[in-house]
Formats: sequence, structure tokens, C-alpha cells
Amino acid sequence: MPQKDTVPGDSDTRPGYGQLLRTRGAWTFLLPGFAARQPFAMLTISIVLLVQHTSGSYGTAGAVSATTGVAMALFAPYSGKLADRFGQRAVLLPGVLVHCAAGLTLTVLALSGAPTWALFLAAVPTGASTPQIGPMVRARWGVKLQGSPLMQTAAAFESVTDEFTFVLGPLFATALCTGINPAAGLITEAGLTLVGGLLFAAQKSTQPTPTAGSAQGSADGHARVEHTSALRVPGVRVLIVTFLGIGSVFGGMQVSLAAYTESIGEPGLNGVLYGVFAAGNMLSGLVCGAIAWKVAPQRRLLVGYTALALTASGLWAAQSVLLLAGLGLLVGVCIAPSLITGYTLVESIVPAGSRTEAFTWLTGSVALGQAAAVTVAGQLEDRLWDGAGFLVPMGGTLLALVVMFLLRSRLVPPSSGRTVARGVGHRRPVAVD
Repeated sequence: MPQKDTVPGDSDTRPGYGQLLRTRGAWTFLLPGFAARQPFAMLTISIVLLVQHTSGSYGTAGAVSATTGVAMALFAPYSGKLADRFGQRAVLLPGVLVHCAAGLTLTVLALSGAPTWALFLAAVPTGASTPQIGPMVRARWGVKLQGSPLMQTAAAFESVTDEFTFVLGPLFATALCTGINPAAGLITEAGLTLVGGLLFAAQKSTQPTPTAGSAQGSADGHARVEHTSALRVPGVRVLIVTFLGIGSVFGGMQVSLAAYTESIGEPGLNGVLYGVFAAGNMLSGLVCGAIAWKVAPQRRLLVGYTALALTASGLWAAQSVLLLAGLGLLVGVCIAPSLITGYTLVESIVPAGSRTEAFTWLTGSVALGQAAAVTVAGQLEDRLWDGAGFLVPMGGTLLALVVMFLLRSRLVPPSSGRTVARGVGHRRPVAVD
């Protein structure tokens, strides 16, 4: 069973990325994990480009793509819960096979001119079976870095990796669909999911120990450790709302930037403006992970999220490309610290045997918030004025900030003196003095 490794930099006061990447065994899951999560960023844009080509309707294409995103958001937590209980490998092996079959079925249906309802039907299992590689990688870092100051650095590293994935994935998918064949993006996504997922699943030594059947009964003199849903942790429910707000920023920015650049006759600026937004996210994530924070994470989350809500609230009033680029950069800078701190809080408020599920709840919340924001922002752009979709990031973040402020006490880790389960589900509970 996996044990905590000796981590370079455990005794250092300033953990860094070099120390993190020298963690023994880390590269065995980082490289296949990066390959396996790349298709995740290709999926929705590949569906949009394929369905738009075969149906001639962006509305239909967006709706089918959104169906995939909603299905993923709803089913991802159950995938994480099963991975906690039975092991990541047990979930990944059938999951990648189902996802590939569903994605290829959707491709065939679209190319054959199948009715729209059939596309929606195929979109559900395609999204529901999307492998949750990012949360699984985060859970493996938890195995490697228990009690290490490098956990914050690992959270930052994963956030930057996710953002890098979402920069490369859509570009790769678009090039395939426009340069080779409209179906090439979705076919490649299915192939990469299969190969990358199987390679990642093969790294058995670094996966968290399953909690099913590992609890110790009272016969050996120790308290019994039972698997509980991450949703039973109040702080997780607060973080879900928080991440829904972050998803509203991603979805609102995608639609509103496209509509704004189209309205001024410069549609080519859409990629530039979104790239500035993504660059701010990546750079602040790198900096956030390099800082040895002394402020409590729940306080950092409140401060960072307040900054995010304030900057997002100014987007709708931007009247020039330069101003919008500057505000977009600031919004991106504020997102990464909030994401990183939210994922870091999972380590302290969620029992080890439920963390993969907790991570998938947060990842799914971003996807669900994004899907809802795309829909609402599109309606606002159609019915109101150009740029009205920017009201969605403002509303989403402000509502989430109010909830977080009112329920901030639920983000505080369990107080000392309580009996908590430590490790990754295979250790016995110990009393914390």
C-alpha cells in the first residue's frame, strides 16, 4: 500500500516547484496524467465543431455540447466516490472504454445525419463517463505529500496544468476539425482518452488505497473508520457554491468576449482577449504556488474571492478593447488563487478516504457553472445589448461571495482534540492532541 514518501523540501520554509517535481515517484503519474487529461479540454469544442458542421446550427451544437458538460458535472462526483471506495484503476478501466464507445457513437450519429434527439441521447453517456483525471492526480499528490508544506505548491501546480490543458486542448481540437475533418477532433479525443487513461490506470503504486473493506473493527482495539460522502462535510458544500461562481466566469467570458469582438467587427480578437485572461490565470497560479503562505487558507479564499467578484463586476462596463483586456487580465489573476486555495482546503476539511470525491465535486461544479453561464450569457447577448453577457460573471461571483461570507465558519478545519481519520483511508484513526 502507498505510504508517504520522503519529500524534498519538507524541512524548507519556502517550498518550490523544483522540490515538488523531485518528489519520489511523482513523474510516474504526472506524465500519463497530463496525457490523459488533455482530451477533457478537447471534448466540448470538438462536439460543437462537428455538430455545427453536420447540422448547420450553432444553437444545436451548443446545446449538445452543454448536455455533455451537465452530464459530466452530475456524474463526476459519483465517479470520484467510487474511486475512493474501490480504487482509481477500478473506475478508470471501464470508464475509458465507455467514454470512447459513447464518443464514437456520437460521431457516427452526427455524420450520418441522425435526428437531434439521438445526438442528445449519445451526449449524456459521453459526458457522464468522462474520466476525472485531474481530481485523481490531486488525490495522488495527497498520498505523496501528507503533512508536507508542498501541498499548497502541488495545488498551484495542478491549477496551472489544468489551465495549460485548456489552452492547448481547444487549439489542437480546432486544428484537427478545420484542417483535417470535422470528426477528427472527437475521434482523436476518444483515442487519447483510451491510451492516456489506460497508462494512468497502470500506475497502481501511487493511487490512494481504496477504503472499501479496509476499515478496522473494534476487535483490534481501534475505532472503526467508515467511508462517508464528501457532501456530508459542510465546508465542501460551501466550496461547491464557490466553484460554481468560478465556472460562471469561464462560461460568461467565453460567450461575451466572442459577442463583443463580433460586434466591433474584429472577431479575430476573441482568441487574443481570452488568451490574456488565461495568461493571467496561469501566471498568478505559478506565483501563488511559490509563496510560503502564513495566512489561513479560509481567510485567503475570502480575500481572493472578494477581489475576483470586484474585478468581474467591472467587465460589463468596459467600452474599449484595451480596458477589456486589462480587466480580463485582472480577473484571470484573481481566479487561480481562489481555485488553488479551495483545493487546498479539501486537504484539511475532508477525510482522506473521501478526497477524490470532494475534488470531483469541485471540478464538476466549475463545469456546471460554466454550462449554465454559457446558456444565460447567450440569452442576454441575444436579448439585451452587446456585452450584456458580462453580467453573468458579476452575478455568479457576487452570489457565491455572499454565501461564502455567511458560511465562512464551515471552512475552518476540525478543531484539535477531535478524532479524525488521517492518511488516505488505510491508516487507523488517531487522536489529535
